[in-house]
Amino acid sequence: MTAVGKSVLRVPDDTLAHRLAMSASTVDGGCNTMAEIRSWLADRAEKQLHQVARIPFAELRSWRFDEDSGDLRHDSGKFFRIQGLRVQSDFGPVPSWTQPIINQPEIGILGIVVKEIGGVLHCLMQAKSEPGNVDGVQVSPTVQATRSNYLRVHEGGAVPYLDCFRDLGRHRVLADVLQSEQGAWFYHKRNRNMIVEVDEPVEAHEDFCWMTLGQLHLLLREENVVNMDARTVLSCMPAGFEAAAGGLTDEMVTAIALSCDPAFGGLHTPQETMSWLTSRESEQVVVTELTGLSDVPRWRRTDVDIHHDEHRFFRVVAVSVLANSREVGDWTQPLLEPCGTGLIVLLVKRVDGVLHALVNARAEPGYRGTVELAPTVQCTPANYGGITSEQWPPFLDLVLDGDPGRILFDTELSEEGGRFHNARNRYRIIEVAEDFPDGGRPEFRWLTLHQLTSFLGHSNYVNVQARTLIACLRGLR
Repeated sequence: MTAVGKSVLRVPDDTLAHRLAMSASTVDGGCNTMAEIRSWLADRAEKQLHQVARIPFAELRSWRFDEDSGDLRHDSGKFFRIQGLRVQSDFGPVPSWTQPIINQPEIGILGIVVKEIGGVLHCLMQAKSEPGNVDGVQVSPTVQATRSNYLRVHEGGAVPYLDCFRDLGRHRVLADVLQSEQGAWFYHKRNRNMIVEVDEPVEAHEDFCWMTLGQLHLLLREENVVNMDARTVLSCMPAGFEAAAGGLTDEMVTAIALSCDPAFGGLHTPQETMSWLTSRESEQVVVTELTGLSDVPRWRRTDVDIHHDEHRFFRVVAVSVLANSREVGDWTQPLLEPCGTGLIVLLVKRVDGVLHALVNARAEPGYRGTVELAPTVQCTPANYGGITSEQWPPFLDLVLDGDPGRILFDTELSEEGGRFHNARNRYRIIEVAEDFPDGGRPEFRWLTLHQLTSFLGHSNYVNVQARTLIACLRGLR
């Protein structure tokens, strides 16, 4: 008689928060020193050939403008297409507009492999150059691949370490959640953000390096070193952890630690916060309709770009790429190129010793829902030239006209180089006084890091810019 196996109940890993904290506080005790990591990055930047040149649209290979719609699309029907979007909304100074947008319905994988080495959690990070990257090679997740890429639609090589994220029965999943990308530039775009812990030996290939969280936090403070995809995955770490010792005051280190701990509460209960966000989702109106790229007024197509008639916002350009470290050695593609450097600011304050961040329930036309939690300020200031400050985004005047508090973080970080060309944002975290005059605006709330981390366990709640600042806030030193 065959015995029936007994089910085994599984419980959460109650050591994870401690192990994350240890990794975050380890800078010099990892399997690679910071000097070795920087030397590896410099070596990869020297040895990875990545030549990018602007070209006319006529020189694109396997990409063409559709005769009927005017959409810019790939011959395979895969990857993505540039098409038009018509928007009506009850937020902001402009109630309706049309624009080009990237429509990429497939879901890619952004994944980081983690492993204990010498008793400390390490992340396997990749040195990766994308055609639109600022400064070439950047620190990227273990796997950063669209579905078309990992299914090898381009007939290129296989994606290294992909099996770690597709054969999950052998590993521990620490995070696995669909997250949105830029709602002003992508239509309904999401990627699978994954963190997988392995026990078995994993060799780091020459373009890969093991790093602790503490080492990654240091690299986050350096301009254009850690790419957007790595930042969004790091923000999805499942537990809060203390800031490492460094330039912060003891009071601020404690405030961040308390903010990560649900036991110390916040200005609003979880139920109140969810009710507020649900009300913003229900009450704000955003109506969108995909259209042909030919049916987008005030946007002009030339031989070399598609641009707004005021030369603001962004343009669509074409590039050719020659690379020796990618699945395909050479290709051409369109990219979206922003006009100007963005400013992304998170205001924080201490309330009874617990750090809170001022977040905005922000509507963007490319979201799958109506709103997502965004930083306090998220804009490109140059786009607001010629209009009065009363029409500016809330708090932009305070950020531009003076220092409303102490700057805790101030670094230029570039956005995803596979779709955007030289997309730069200045990311800042600024501490303000507890009595900061926020005006009681209904679209803003002060939330703790624990509350934001809870939202990050679910899809479509926290936007990609806020995820970057959450990763940076956790790593303050």
